[in-house]
Amino acid sequence: MDLIGREQDITSLRDFFDGAGVRGGAVLVVGDAGVGKTAVLDEFSDGEATRGVRVLRAAGVQFEADVNYSTLNQLMFPLGDEMSSLDPGQRTALRCALGFEIGQVPDRLVVSNAALLCLRAAAAENPILLVVDDLHWVDRASAEVLGFVARRLVGSPIVFLAACRSAERGFFRNSGLTEVVLPPLPTAAARTLVDRRFPDLAPAVRQRLLAEAAGNPLALLELPSALDGDQRTDFTALPAVLPLSERLQAMFTSRVRDLPQRCRLMLLLGALGGTTDPARLRTAGGSSCDLDDLAPAEETRLVHLSGGRLSFRHPLIGAAVVEGASERDRRWAHGALAAVVDAPERRVRHLAESAVGPDEEIAGQLEDTAQALLRQGDALGAVTALTRAAELSPAAADRGRRLAEAAYIGAEAGGEMATASRLLGDARRTGSLETHSLHAAAAAAHLLINSESDVTTAHRLLAGAIEAGEHGFDANDPVLTEAMHSLMLISWWVGTEEAGQAYRALVDRLKPAPTPVTRVNAIVFTDPARASAEDIATLDSLIDSVGTDPEPTQLVRIGTAALFADRLHRLRAPERRLAETRRQGKGSARRHLGALIHLALDAFHGGRWTEAGEWADEGLVVCAEHGFRFFRWYFDWVHALVAAARGRDEAARQLTDDTIRWAGAHQAAGVTYFALQARTLADVAAGDYESAYHHATRLSPAGQLAPYRPTALWAGFDLVEAALHTGRRAEAAAHAATLREARLDTVSPRLGLLSSAAGALAAEDDDARDLFETALSIPNPDQWPFDVARVRLAYGVRLRRLRDTAAAREQLTLAHDALSALGAAPWRDRAANELRATGLTRRSAPEGRAELTPQEREIAELAGAGLTNKQIGQKLFISHRTVGDHLYKIFPKLGITSRAALRDALTAHEQGEQVDTTVM
Repeated sequence: MDLIGREQDITSLRDFFDGAGVRGGAVLVVGDAGVGKTAVLDEFSDGEATRGVRVLRAAGVQFEADVNYSTLNQLMFPLGDEMSSLDPGQRTALRCALGFEIGQVPDRLVVSNAALLCLRAAAAENPILLVVDDLHWVDRASAEVLGFVARRLVGSPIVFLAACRSAERGFFRNSGLTEVVLPPLPTAAARTLVDRRFPDLAPAVRQRLLAEAAGNPLALLELPSALDGDQRTDFTALPAVLPLSERLQAMFTSRVRDLPQRCRLMLLLGALGGTTDPARLRTAGGSSCDLDDLAPAEETRLVHLSGGRLSFRHPLIGAAVVEGASERDRRWAHGALAAVVDAPERRVRHLAESAVGPDEEIAGQLEDTAQALLRQGDALGAVTALTRAAELSPAAADRGRRLAEAAYIGAEAGGEMATASRLLGDARRTGSLETHSLHAAAAAAHLLINSESDVTTAHRLLAGAIEAGEHGFDANDPVLTEAMHSLMLISWWVGTEEAGQAYRALVDRLKPAPTPVTRVNAIVFTDPARASAEDIATLDSLIDSVGTDPEPTQLVRIGTAALFADRLHRLRAPERRLAETRRQGKGSARRHLGALIHLALDAFHGGRWTEAGEWADEGLVVCAEHGFRFFRWYFDWVHALVAAARGRDEAARQLTDDTIRWAGAHQAAGVTYFALQARTLADVAAGDYESAYHHATRLSPAGQLAPYRPTALWAGFDLVEAALHTGRRAEAAAHAATLREARLDTVSPRLGLLSSAAGALAAEDDDARDLFETALSIPNPDQWPFDVARVRLAYGVRLRRLRDTAAAREQLTLAHDALSALGAAPWRDRAANELRATGLTRRSAPEGRAELTPQEREIAELAGAGLTNKQIGQKLFISHRTVGDHLYKIFPKLGITSRAALRDALTAHEQGEQVDTTVM
C-alpha cells in the first residue's frame, strides 16, 4: 500500500542526499512514537534499493540495550566477506567486537575505524545506505561506533539514515548531524489513511478518531480496532475517552501503571479535563494530590510542564491514563473538574459523567447545553448532549422527547443517518412519545427522503404532524420553527402547487406573525415571482444583519432565501468561512451542504465556473460521506449548468436526464424543474431550439410563470429565444409580456436584465434598441458576466440586422471577449460568426498573456503528457469533471483548442510568445 501523507518527507530526504553534488552524509529522523518513522525509513530504503543502492539495516532493541555491539552486529553481519580487505589487526578487532571471533575486548576507537574502512571498501562497487531504526534503544558500544561513522561520511558513497523518538537519543550523541523532524500527518492525509483502512466507520466516528489521534499514524490505524460494532457506526456509543487497542495499551498503559497513585490521579484530571492549567488541576485535586505529584510523570517523559502549562507528550498518553483508571476514580475526577471549570457546557458534561443514576436537574442542564451547541453549529455535540440527557432522565416522557430531538438533529443537521434511525427507534420504544411529536416526525421525514422512499410520503407525514400538533402555531416555538422549515423544503421538492399552497397556508396560521426568516423563505425562496417589495426589503435587512461570526443555521437559511433573489454574493465571505470550518471537522454537515450549494451557484452566476465545479465536487463528497443521498442532485445540477454553459451538451444532457429519472422515481417533481432548466440551457447551447422550447415549457408554459417553480425565472430568456428560433412569435411575445408584468427587476438586477432582454428579443425593431439598452443598464453588470454577454450577443445580432454595423461590432466584440474568457464555447463561436458577418475577425483571447494558476499549470502539464481527465483527477484528488472545467479555461489562456497543442503552447507560454488565435 502507498505511504500516505509522507511524499514530501521522502522527497526532502532524497533532495538532501542528491542535492548539489553532495555524496554521503547522515540524517536523523526524529518524531513521536507511532508518527511513522519506520514507515518513512522503509519507503526511502525501498526507493534507494530500486536505484541499485545496497541497503544495510538494523534496529535498536530495548532488551538488547545492555549487549555490546548488538546493533552493529545486525548492521554489518552481511559484510563478512568485505572484512578480508582490512589489515589483520583491524579485522580481528572488528570480528571480535561483532562476536565472529573470540578474543580480547578491542579498543572502541579501533573498532570504529575498522567499521568505517570496511564500509568504504564495501561501497567501492555499490553505494551503501545504512538504516538504523529505534536509535534510542541502541546499545552504548554500537551507538558510539555509529556516531563515529556517521560524522565521517560526507564525500563518500555511503549514506546513514536513522530514526529515534523526540527528545530520546539513548546513548547516541548527535554532534551536529542534520535532524529532520517528522510531524503528524496533515489532516487530509490522515483522513485518507482512515478512509482506506476503515471505510465502514460512520462520519462522526471517523472525525472523533481523527481528532484524538492528532495525525499520529499508529493511533489512526490502531484506535479503530479497539471499537466494537456499534461504536464503529454510532458516535453516541463512543465513550468519553476512546479505548486503546492491545498494541497501544502495551505501548502506553504500562508506562502509566507504574506511576504512584497520586500522580495517576493528577494525570487523570488533566486527561479528562482537557486543561493545560496546572493551578486549576491542583484546585480540582484538593487534598488528594498536588502539582509535585506530577514529577514522576515528568521524569518518565509522559508529560511536560513548562511556563505554567501542562501537556501530554503523546496524544494517546491521556487515553492510557483514563484506560487504566477505575470507574470510581473517573467519577471522582469528573466531579472535581465540574467544580473548577468556567465554561457552563464543560461543567455540565463533567457533572453528567460524575452522576451515578438518573438526575433531572443535570438532564435539564444538558438539554440547555445542546441548544447552545446547536446555535454554535455543533450538531453532533448537541446530539451527544441530548442522548446523555435522555439517559439521565427519570421520566419516560422526557427521555422519549430528548431522544426524538437528538434523532432529528442527527438526521437534519448532523448527517448521521444510522445514529438518527437508532435514536428515533429508542424514542418510540420508551412508549411515552407524543403521538404527533414534531421532532420525531421531522426526523422520520429526513430519514425517508435520504432512503429509497418517495418525497410525498415524507411530506404527508410531517404536514400531518404539524396540523395535529399542540403548539398553537406559536411563531416563536423553536420546535415548530424547525418543523416548518423542513416542511418548506419538502413541499418545494414535491413541486406541486397543492403542496406549496398547503405550506403557505400553515405559514399564514403562525401567531402573531411568521418570523422574518420564515416569511422570506416562504415567499422569496419558493415563489420569488410573487414576492413584494416589502419581502425583498426584509431579505435585504436580514442579509445586512449577518455579522462576521453568524450562527450557521441562520446564515444558511438567509442564504436560501437569497438564492433566487440573486444576493448570494453578499453572503459569500461568511459562507466560505462556514465551509472551511466544516473542513476542519467542526460544525454541521447539513449546514456545510447548504453553504456549498450557495457558493457553487454564486460562482456559476459570477462566471467562476471552475470554482463552481469544485464546490459541487466537495458537495458530492459530503453527500457520500454522510448518507445524504437525496441532496446529491443539487450538485449534479451545478455540474449540468457548467457543462451546458461550456457547450458540453452530451455531459449536460446525461446529468439532467439521470436527475429527471431519479426525481420521477422519488415523486420529486420540484427536482425535475431544476433539471429542466439546465437541460434548456444545454439545448440552447447546442442550437437545438425545438428541444429547448419543449423543456422550457415543461418547466413553465409560455405566457405563464408557474407558481413554486423559481427556476422558471432563470429559463425565461431561453424560452423566448427558443420560441423565436422555432417560429413561435406569439408564444415568445406572450412570455416576454409575462416576464415584464412580473416586475422581476424589483427582485434582482439579474432577473431584470433577463426579462428586459427577453422583451427586446420579442420586440419589433423600432423598440428593440431601447429595451436592450435598458437591460444592459443594470448596476454592477460584472457580477453576471455570462448573462450580460449573452444579452450583448443578442443585441449585436439585432443591430447587425438593422445594418448598424459599428454598434453591432461594439456589442459583439464585448460579448465575444467575455464569452471567450468564460470558456462559453457555443456562444463565443456565435459571436465570432456574427463579427465575421460584419467584416471583422476577433482573437479569442484579450491582448497580452493570461497567466495560468499553479493548479492549471499542473493539469496542463499532465494533460500534455498524455494523461486522461480521469487519470489526472485521480492523481490530484479532484473529479474528472473538474479537470475538464480547468482545461476549458486553460485552452483560451494558451490560445489553443485541443490537447494535442498543449505541450508546444506551454513552452511558448513560458517564453512569453503570443499564439495567434484569430477566429476564422
